[in-house]
Amino acid sequence: MNDPTPAAEPRLTSLSHGGGCGCKIAPGVLSQILERSSAMPLPPQLLVGLETADDAAVYRLNDEQALVATTDFFMPIVDDAHDFGRIAATNALSDVYAMGGRPILALALVGMPVNVLSTATIARILDGGASVCRDAGIPVAGGHSIDSVEAIYGLVALGLVHPQRVKRNADARPGDLLVLGKPLGVGVMSAALKKGALSAGGYARMLATTTRLNTPGPDLAELSGVHAMTDVTGFGLAGHALEMARGARCDMRIDWPAVPLLDGVHALAAQGLVTGASARNWAGCGAQVDLPAGFGAEQRALLTDPQTSGGLLVACSAEALGAVQGVFRRHGFEQAAVIGQVLDASGAPLLRVAG
Repeated sequence: MNDPTPAAEPRLTSLSHGGGCGCKIAPGVLSQILERSSAMPLPPQLLVGLETADDAAVYRLNDEQALVATTDFFMPIVDDAHDFGRIAATNALSDVYAMGGRPILALALVGMPVNVLSTATIARILDGGASVCRDAGIPVAGGHSIDSVEAIYGLVALGLVHPQRVKRNADARPGDLLVLGKPLGVGVMSAALKKGALSAGGYARMLATTTRLNTPGPDLAELSGVHAMTDVTGFGLAGHALEMARGARCDMRIDWPAVPLLDGVHALAAQGLVTGASARNWAGCGAQVDLPAGFGAEQRALLTDPQTSGGLLVACSAEALGAVQGVFRRHGFEQAAVIGQVLDASGAPLLRVAG
């Protein structure tokens, strides 16, 4: 689980105040920041921008191609340098897949405390990221590096999609079913790892899900019955479902017993092994969420658990469900599950949790 690095080097997770997508600025704070950003006239070729907090920008190049552009980077979520690089790169490429795009190239973003970490450790981080890009069939074609206090790694990811197959997070329709591609619980597992409470088996499960590329995205985008798509990352299932609901001006219902969880995370959450980001996510979205009676603290923590390299959340018609499930199965996502439904708007709260 750990690198064979010199004993003088610290654990990677000890260098970060928050690991993985748990580093993200809280939703409420981010909204305040973006509200103050100066508005600029937008070119007609910009198909997706800031307006719906979507996963990536999309710029129309011609009648057949649109460019998907995104970036994602964070601090270590694990101590193994190669694994950290793999997780960060998988997470960054996910936003291209979530728009229905196919990645074409990546640029590396690197900030490292060069007086603390050896060049061998830093090289292993970059090699981990490059291995994921090779799996995705794309090159790491450049990048930028700085000397920083905390270890930071990620990618600028570029992809292509047909302009008519772009899948935004804002186009869900009442009656659509919600399908989640990966189980929840990465944030809980990362908290347990940092406190030395995650078993070897738990680490293996965490690594398997965080390094699985969301390759179903482009195939899902070709289905006319798929109306909206996003990936569940730092704001947790509740936060990203709410972004979908706001964009579509609809309500969402989550059937909590149907939501897949990584094995063992419920017990870890019950022990209090949750991230601070989970509480921040709840503070930012709780007013718009209706919880059922008896919904425990650990369940709420999992509802808002920040997912690093989380699964696709798909809104599709009932008629398209079989095809959607078939795509997930073909790509090896056996735990993909129907977890709820899109409802007509009825006023706040926008997200109702049943269970």
